Amino acid sequence: MDPMKLLQMVWTMILRRLLRMGVDKGIELAAGKGKPAAQMTKAERKAAKSARQAVKRARQAAAITRRMR
Repeated sequence: MDPMKLLQMVWTMILRRLLRMGVDKGIELAAGKGKPAAQMTKAERKAAKSARQAVKRARQAAAITRRMR
């Protein structure tokens, strides 16, 4: 195998992992994990919990669609 192609494959794999980690962190912050639970109101905690559940369902749906392809 061509060494440049191998290097490109490794580089792409690393970039995908970093991008996935960044997106996950951003989703967690948007879902309210950026603020400690003690500083949140009841409504904020409820909204954060429902947002986390929605994100979990979206990840599960994405995993299922990837398996179907």
